[in-house]
Amino acid sequence: MKRLLLISTLMMSLLSLTSAWGEERGRILSPYFFVQSDDPSVDPFPLLETKARVNIAGVIAETELTQVYKNEGERTIEAIYVFPLGTRSAIHAMRMKIGPRIIEATIEEKAMAKRIYQLAKDEGKVASLLEQERPNVFQMKVANIMPGDVIEVVVSYTELLIPEDGTYEFVFPTVVGPRYCEKKDAEASDYDMWIKTPYLHEGNEPPYGFDIGVNIRAGIPLARVWVPSHEVQIRHQMDRAEIRLSPEKTRAGNRDFILRYALRGNTIQSGLLLYPGAEEKFFLLMLQPPEKVTMDAVPPREYVFIVDVSGSMHGFPLTVSKGIIKDIIDHLRVEDYFNILFFAGGSEVLSRHPLPATAENKAMALDMLHKQRGGGGTRILPALKRALSLEKKEGLSRIVVIATDGYVAVEKEVFDLMRENLGEANFFPFGIGKGVNRYLIEGMARAGRGDPFVACSGEEALKVAEKFLDYIQAPLLTDIEVEFEGFEAYDIGPPSLPDLFARRPIILFGKYRNAEGRILVKGKTVWGDYAEEIEVSPLLEDEGNAALTYLWAREKIARLSDYGRVGATVGEEVKELGLRYHLMTQYTSFVAVDTVVRESGEVVTVKQPLPLPEGVSDLAVGNYLAKAPASFASRLVEALPAKEEACYYPDRDKREPSRIYIAGGKLPPGITMKEVERVFSPLKEELARVFKQWGSGKVVLLLTIDEGRVKNLQIKKSDREIHRKDALEKMLRKMVFPLSIKGTMELELVYV
Repeated sequence: MKRLLLISTLMMSLLSLTSAWGEERGRILSPYFFVQSDDPSVDPFPLLETKARVNIAGVIAETELTQVYKNEGERTIEAIYVFPLGTRSAIHAMRMKIGPRIIEATIEEKAMAKRIYQLAKDEGKVASLLEQERPNVFQMKVANIMPGDVIEVVVSYTELLIPEDGTYEFVFPTVVGPRYCEKKDAEASDYDMWIKTPYLHEGNEPPYGFDIGVNIRAGIPLARVWVPSHEVQIRHQMDRAEIRLSPEKTRAGNRDFILRYALRGNTIQSGLLLYPGAEEKFFLLMLQPPEKVTMDAVPPREYVFIVDVSGSMHGFPLTVSKGIIKDIIDHLRVEDYFNILFFAGGSEVLSRHPLPATAENKAMALDMLHKQRGGGGTRILPALKRALSLEKKEGLSRIVVIATDGYVAVEKEVFDLMRENLGEANFFPFGIGKGVNRYLIEGMARAGRGDPFVACSGEEALKVAEKFLDYIQAPLLTDIEVEFEGFEAYDIGPPSLPDLFARRPIILFGKYRNAEGRILVKGKTVWGDYAEEIEVSPLLEDEGNAALTYLWAREKIARLSDYGRVGATVGEEVKELGLRYHLMTQYTSFVAVDTVVRESGEVVTVKQPLPLPEGVSDLAVGNYLAKAPASFASRLVEALPAKEEACYYPDRDKREPSRIYIAGGKLPPGITMKEVERVFSPLKEELARVFKQWGSGKVVLLLTIDEGRVKNLQIKKSDREIHRKDALEKMLRKMVFPLSIKGTMELELVYV
């Protein structure tokens, strides 16, 4: 009893201290849970549908993303929606459709685009503004959506598909995961303000429809086409395939859509593409890598495992991480050395120095791994700094393995830290989950001269661990050099090619003046020198390769944008590239404005609530310290940040007063959730008093409705055993629906 009292006192002291720090330092920029407004005149879910049509020809995918907005409320609104796209997406066009009218967007400098949009909003014109928040995160604003309006915004983008081990992969991200940030509201720049995004609670389906269709025209017979992420219908014939989402899966927009296909004979489409533009000519070289050769004796290595155990990793993502790390540790040889570091708000490490990979040390590491549960903030920078400061085993090359979902807002700072320590290690990031931050994962691999891995399920965990173990035996190709003879190439990227670990093609972008000569690629493999020669001929020039213009510019912008300390000079260069090549960047935006002025009246701004990515728990959002697992409570003192650092309980000082609301559910025919809310609203105060007495947070109820009245109630799911069915049934029987409503109604009630 004394022990329990001591722990309780410590917890309360820490919470009080943390709260005081929060008040002292101000509110922290953070996502928050969506709370339904009591105002029935405002539509809180203006996004009706998001759909994509994708055409893949050769190695280039052209995507048309359509967002449909509809105002079902009674007041004019401005809709704001945060959404993801692929990290290699080159957004080159946008248009807005209002009834029969189509308005093409223009590309403008970011500040100018904002001014144009705001002026149109003030004048009562329908306008849309698309801004880049991260290379894979975008924000759409649509102003002056009047009651009954249906407005479509179409975004067009191009991306390059890079095969690996003979498999092509197209990824369409569907939802942005909540980002952990330590910046205060008052100090945050426009670059980070999107982080303040509302989220639905875990398990709630997206409130908008989702659809996707893909057409593949490979030019070479397809061996296999599959989609591991969603239920689809596939029609496959020779070198063509059509993929459509199953009609009943219209609410599946809470996880990445992943399409994979392989060509017959396990080949890849390598070669030289030329585009003879009127003002500039562009080329793309994709060169088949050498075959993997297994070394008889792989030198010993030192491994440092960095495992994210923050709130967003709780449950499924951490389970997948454990499977990957366990499999890699199991395969370490006795001559290898290793260490393991876990991080959330703070960090803890297995050992002060590298340990030999003995059976005893492996067992100790796996036991520590098994006990992790997930909770707290995602302070990745301090964790990386601590890992890099760990004692290193002399004479061995160090390999750093990082397992995380990447839900942080300090991507550029992470890249800079890695570049500063390139001589210390190679970094291999593992993205874990069904909606990971691929910008961080892929950027860490580029900056750390390693390779990225993504595991979306437990089934894939073992495969990616095996792939990693295969890669690190030896690079496929090192000391890669490219020479041009007779072929006048310039503005080439990347300027230097890193060692090639994975079996994916060597890729080179550039401009050229004449389509004659040859390209020589040289390097070293474990069995000797490597050389490849590519002939350049005017016969390769093709007007249909216009997408190379966008891909070249996107590649150059990506290289410039990766750096945290870019400075004004680089910012100007990125802006000029965006304006010249009509591309979305951090410094350029698309804006579309209708010419019709309408009497819109007062405009209410509505942020479209996002679903949590599938498998991500409520611990990813808000203040959940009091609910943290016991295994994490033992590390609270270490986890608390120093007073001069930002507090990592971001929502503690801005929570709503205690209240109860409907977080989601399933309804019988003939009624909408908005109508249920109106019927439910008079009971909120009474229910909140009862739930407060119970100390309860969430319950899922099944109501049997007949002739508009509640005839029966069942508790389907509850976070506490204290819920009394009779008390709930007595209150909910007061609800009166239209007489025509009949059937089973499922409601999730949340008390906050």
